[in-house]
Amino acid sequence: MPRLFVEQLCTIDFAWLHDDRGLLGDTWIVDADLEGDLDEQGMIFDFAKVKPAIKEVVDDVVDHRLLVPLRAPGLEIERDTGEIRLLFRYGDRMLRHRSPPEAVCLIDSDTISADAVGRHLESAVLPALPGNVSRLRVGLREESIDGPWYRYAHGLRQHEGNCQRIAHGHRSRVRILRDGQRCEATERWLADRWRDIYLGCDQDLKEKVTLDGVNYLRFAYRAPQGEFELLLEAGRSELLGTESTVECIAEYVLRLLKERDRTAAYEVRAYEGLNKGAIACG
Repeated sequence: MPRLFVEQLCTIDFAWLHDDRGLLGDTWIVDADLEGDLDEQGMIFDFAKVKPAIKEVVDDVVDHRLLVPLRAPGLEIERDTGEIRLLFRYGDRMLRHRSPPEAVCLIDSDTISADAVGRHLESAVLPALPGNVSRLRVGLREESIDGPWYRYAHGLRQHEGNCQRIAHGHRSRVRILRDGQRCEATERWLADRWRDIYLGCDQDLKEKVTLDGVNYLRFAYRAPQGEFELLLEAGRSELLGTESTVECIAEYVLRLLKERDRTAAYEVRAYEGLNKGAIACG
């Protein structure tokens, strides 16, 4: 039976719960492989229609959501019609999350993996494809990055779209020029500082609390989609003093670098996931 493939069909930016590291932001590339009978045009599915048909479902199901492994031993869930509440324990630490249901994607697995999320997407996307398509495989992979990178999670309270969700994120390369030359040592310094970070806004910070000897921060806000709340380790968060848009992130990194060395001229190219971002110079 003939097969059709589309590489790098789209990307997904999301956050997920890891059983040792807690909340992680991430970006995955989506590839698709379709099998089926040829239609009257001699095609399995017109390429002009493949991408929008699959991307629409992928965006709706997982993009800019918190992916939660339903069978994780440290997970407790409370659900009603208006919101979903999560308590996730990992090691001697914990995380709490509250949001409208559409900000979360529940994956029937004990851990979040490319295979588990791929199967979840296959079951969601296949019904949206033409009847002659009998099989779909969704492949998920990370960008190959030739240098330092970091993961960050965040939420943009004032955003009109899905970025307002308090726990979504990105896996991002970083490029820093110092006096016109790429400075990989500085890139590595930032990547190590922000390896698995939550970038928060001071205005959204509602409480600092110590539980069982661990310091936590509680962020909360109301956005157009509803009420959002997140409690996570204080040591895994950095407060920017502004919204955590990629433009503000670039400017914040520039300020950090100028504090380290006021004599150098820097160009910061901050990425928001794959192939997009903002530049700050000074």
